[in-house]
Amino acid sequence: MITRIAHRQQNMATFHQLRQAGIPAATISGRSRHGGPWQRLLPRVYLLQTGPPDIRQQALSAVLYAAHPGADPLAGTTAALTGGAALALLGIRDAPPEPLDILVRSPCSPAATGRVRPCPTSRWPATIHISGIPSARPVRAAADFAARTDQADLVRSVLANVVQGGWCHPHDLHAELRAGRVRNRPAVRAAAAELLAGVRSIAEGRARDTLAATDLPAPLWNTRLHGPDGTFLASPDAYWPDEGVALEIDSAEYHYTRDAWQATLLRRLRLESRGVLVASTTPGLLRDSPAEVIAALRALLALGAARPSPPGVTARGHAQLELPLPLRELPYAPKARDTV
Repeated sequence: MITRIAHRQQNMATFHQLRQAGIPAATISGRSRHGGPWQRLLPRVYLLQTGPPDIRQQALSAVLYAAHPGADPLAGTTAALTGGAALALLGIRDAPPEPLDILVRSPCSPAATGRVRPCPTSRWPATIHISGIPSARPVRAAADFAARTDQADLVRSVLANVVQGGWCHPHDLHAELRAGRVRNRPAVRAAAAELLAGVRSIAEGRARDTLAATDLPAPLWNTRLHGPDGTFLASPDAYWPDEGVALEIDSAEYHYTRDAWQATLLRRLRLESRGVLVASTTPGLLRDSPAEVIAALRALLALGAARPSPPGVTARGHAQLELPLPLRELPYAPKARDTV
């Protein structure tokens, strides 16, 4: 029986499970002493091996600790990983793997211990399995992360990466933030507004802040540009359709390898060959020299407005999102990611 439990639970078992398997409490205590074959990771949670736990085992140990003793801990009915830890397991950029936030059904509220932070809730979500660990879906995990994080830029970045990665739609994230009563926190409200406007990165968010402080017209964010024959050209970070001006924010991390840089230049050439005026900048220039960026945009927008006709491109796939909308399951959500 213990072998079966260990196989299901990544070589771990709870005290309750071990006792049900007929192992005496004294044996459990003896095997988990220093130098023994088992390790006590958390109160009532044991790792049945001598080597250190990996990231998945640490996350699952927190679920085992918080789950109701009489329930199957892998069912996701009484405890589930959420917040940054769940997002980090999905590979979402900037999501911190700790602390281990664990949703537990109210009124149960196990004590916080070590890196484990139980989060009692009466709004029990639909759960999925990520690397075998019962977890909240990305939209709920993102909202729980935002509710427990005070770093505005980190909230902004993680929420943007969740949406950019296709794990949820901005409408659904906004609805979840509202349901969790965290939408009115300043950092959360700003991040949600950016996502609804089409912003998909922290650099774009800062660019939007910079532009909002000027008298320049508001652009479309991440719209898809197509040629007259319908050929896709590019999706610039910001685009002014009336003037035919695009803003590209190129970071060294994503654009300065040889292949990425050539792809960036080719995309720019496609836009310029059809009359789009392209302004290029970096996140650092936006931060340190915003006046220079604004001056370049102002000059290009004036040139674009003075042309007899706009360039031969069409902006598609962009609509300013409106609220309120009901929470829903999107038909295009990544089905394969329900179990990772």
